[in-house]
Amino acid sequence: MNAILVTNKGDELTHDELEHFNEAKKIVKLNNKNGNKKRNIIIALLIVLLIGALVFCTIFALLNMGSDKIQNNIKIMGIDVSNITQDEAKARINQTIEERLATDLILKHNDETYTMLPSEIQFSYDINSAIEEAYLVGRKGNIFQNNFTILKQKNNLLEITPKVEISESMFEEFEPKLNEGFQDGVKQPEYNRDGNNLIIKPGKNGYKVNLGELKDRIINKMLLSEYNTDSIEIPVVEGKCDDIDIDSLHSTIYKDAVDATFTKNPYNITASETGLDFNISIDEAKAIITGDKEEYVIPLKILYPNVSTDDISLEAFPDKLATYTTNYSSSSYSRANNVELAAKKIDGTVLMPGDVFSYNDTVGKRTKQAGFQEAPAYANGKVVNEVGGGICQVSSTLYNTVLRSNLEIVDRSNHMFQVGYVPIGTDATVSWGAPDLKFKNNRNYAIKIVTGSYGRNLTIDIYGLKQENDYDVEIVSYRTGTVGYRTTYTTDSSLGKGKTKVIQSGSNGATSVTYRILKQNGAEVSREVVSRDTYQPHNKIVARGN
Repeated sequence: MNAILVTNKGDELTHDELEHFNEAKKIVKLNNKNGNKKRNIIIALLIVLLIGALVFCTIFALLNMGSDKIQNNIKIMGIDVSNITQDEAKARINQTIEERLATDLILKHNDETYTMLPSEIQFSYDINSAIEEAYLVGRKGNIFQNNFTILKQKNNLLEITPKVEISESMFEEFEPKLNEGFQDGVKQPEYNRDGNNLIIKPGKNGYKVNLGELKDRIINKMLLSEYNTDSIEIPVVEGKCDDIDIDSLHSTIYKDAVDATFTKNPYNITASETGLDFNISIDEAKAIITGDKEEYVIPLKILYPNVSTDDISLEAFPDKLATYTTNYSSSSYSRANNVELAAKKIDGTVLMPGDVFSYNDTVGKRTKQAGFQEAPAYANGKVVNEVGGGICQVSSTLYNTVLRSNLEIVDRSNHMFQVGYVPIGTDATVSWGAPDLKFKNNRNYAIKIVTGSYGRNLTIDIYGLKQENDYDVEIVSYRTGTVGYRTTYTTDSSLGKGKTKVIQSGSNGATSVTYRILKQNGAEVSREVVSRDTYQPHNKIVARGN
């Protein structure tokens, strides 16, 4: 009996159709079974690949994590740091940096050239941060990111630029130096004092350096991968000079005179100070600078104190620190005049602590207008008449007083020939311009020089305030050797043939040493060599007839 299959739609199937249907079901089941098998195989392959990838990544990452070297294809300032440690990279880069920092930067404006060492602006590189950045390539992400970065880095170059620093204050100091050097630069007004006149030179407009842009150019230059010594063109902008400001100028130069003062309790001396002011009104000064001129002149006046330092009475200097006397009784009238005049010029001079005395500055130029006369003096090894001859006796007398006051000698020279008014090694020659006698008040209180001439004796005293730890001073000098004279010959046609005449007798020179001995309570505390001197001989001169 044939089976009949009724479908969902209510249709009946024949026996043959039913068999076909069953066959179809078998095929579907077989296909489903095969499809599941393929899918499972694919999934399995994917799992295997994933596990392999994970194993590879892990091994790759572990290998890189175990390395202390920088990855491939990385440069810092053009320097290859691939596959080396951070310390090796630092050593390699520092060598290059040291060369750059020791090489002058050449700055150029028009045809003008300026040089500057990078160290002068404290130029520096932050190499440590750059090396750290290079080292972290392939080390700062997760395992996949790091592996990807490392693989990518094998075919891509990474250039790292380090940060740099410049001392802004030191860099800005170069601005006026550069601007002042530009021939076409801005020139500010100039103010100079010439005696009792103030000379004003107006400024002019021009160019000035663009400091910000110059800084950028220097940085770019110092960061070049392939460094060179080509010059840097200085960027400039137009600039305007300052106007002449008379009110401000007057405020700058004006100074009140200050009187010297003295108090006993507490003991104190203050020095006087001269002041300065325009010798015309400010409106008159403003009128002077009108018009286009190369310079303007404003007259000045010195404001003198009512009480100068040298006016302080001897009462303010209670103790005589030292004294010394020389005799000039054999001097001519003109020489005696010069000795007494020079002595008066230094009389009353007060030196505050730290002040330096200059004999030439105090006595001034020796001229007839100043009252000096012609008198014998040494010049170029010969005795000649010279205006001011004899004043070296005053400087030598003062020198001996200064030595015994235990003051600091700043400048002193001995004569070419030995003199007779002071012991050997204790003279001090002076001449306008040079040489000079200078000494410093190295005491804690002011001192005063007092001079006096009595019966052709010159006495110079130094007064001050004695202190508990002051020394008694002894000056001794010794002749240490002889410098023999030579005989020289000259021709005199007035003499008969074979006859001779002595023009100048010879006398030996000498060498000497001078000591300053310090004592307290009669016992020697120290002994110092003040000077070692050489005095030239007077050569014998003989004339011969021909």
